[in-house]
Amino acid sequence: MTRFALPTGAPRALEKLLADFGEGRKAALARAVSMVEDGRAGSDLLLAALHPLVGRARRIGLTGPPGAGKSTITTVVASLLRQQGLTVGIVAVDPTSPFSGGALLGDRVRMESVALDPGVFIRSMATRGSLGGLAATTREVCDVLDAFGVDRILIETVGVGQSELDIARTADTSLVVLVPEAGDSIQTLKAGLMEIADVFVVNKADRPGADRLRNDLELMLGLRGGHGMKNVPAHHGIDLKNIANPGRQARKAAAEEEPDVWTPAVLRSVGVTGEGIPELLATLDRHFAYLERSGGLEVRRRARLRDRVKDVVFQRLARRLWHDAATNQWIDAQIPALAAGSTTPYEVADALLQRSGPLMTGDTA
Repeated sequence: MTRFALPTGAPRALEKLLADFGEGRKAALARAVSMVEDGRAGSDLLLAALHPLVGRARRIGLTGPPGAGKSTITTVVASLLRQQGLTVGIVAVDPTSPFSGGALLGDRVRMESVALDPGVFIRSMATRGSLGGLAATTREVCDVLDAFGVDRILIETVGVGQSELDIARTADTSLVVLVPEAGDSIQTLKAGLMEIADVFVVNKADRPGADRLRNDLELMLGLRGGHGMKNVPAHHGIDLKNIANPGRQARKAAAEEEPDVWTPAVLRSVGVTGEGIPELLATLDRHFAYLERSGGLEVRRRARLRDRVKDVVFQRLARRLWHDAATNQWIDAQIPALAAGSTTPYEVADALLQRSGPLMTGDTA
């Protein structure tokens, strides 16, 4: 049984929850996840107690346009991981309606084939207005799963767009799922995917256009990495016969077992049949081995910890400022001057920061 450190005077209910959590009870895991997701009182103490156990699980992010088959691939990947004897946590993020505030949270229905597996824990989360493709507390929920001892955490985003790129800051490996019907391939490549993807999967590869999309991706990867010009001398009068096909070179580089520089692989899959998923798992393992060998894993996880600190600071400052009655009254008193044009939002903001020093540091005595 794992014992957790709590400050003196911590709620007895939290002590009981952590005791059950340390004994590996799934009901305690579910309660802890709900507590963190909803930001209930004591969630900070809970996360602090669990922090020493965080960092053991591999985190794999899956993103891509809606309808690409992310949930299907997540289900098949989870099933194959379970066959390897690994436990799996799935965090599936659904968009929240800007009108009703509700979310469908239908991923558990899509993942019914693994939903009842005792070695799989699924949590659907609503974005609740958060941008970036993830919910505001996705990383915290992943920390809870990690501390519980889950071996692999699969994080499925709402669907990638121009700004929904938080998955790259959250996962050890980012997997981008695309389909032939995703639209203009150049538009697809403009969406920031080239920068965040460690692995590409062209799903529904039994449909027309799959090979073309794969070739387009590999060509762009080859051009970005300079694969076609590596052996070309830097002088005038270049013999075009010496210029290698960038796409072919990118595919070759991506297949190297122990590369010095990681080139994202572009794989084919048919999620509904499981075709290509074993190759995908092998590639994910190769990428994780590369991160460990190159030191990239430590860099990514340290960056994630830094981001967590910044997020916590932002959340606490915002809570102290905007929940303070005197601060809100002071801001309301500045509105007439702002409306008259005798002051500016920037001047008001600077004045607010100056007067709020004690409030932000907690020194209000």
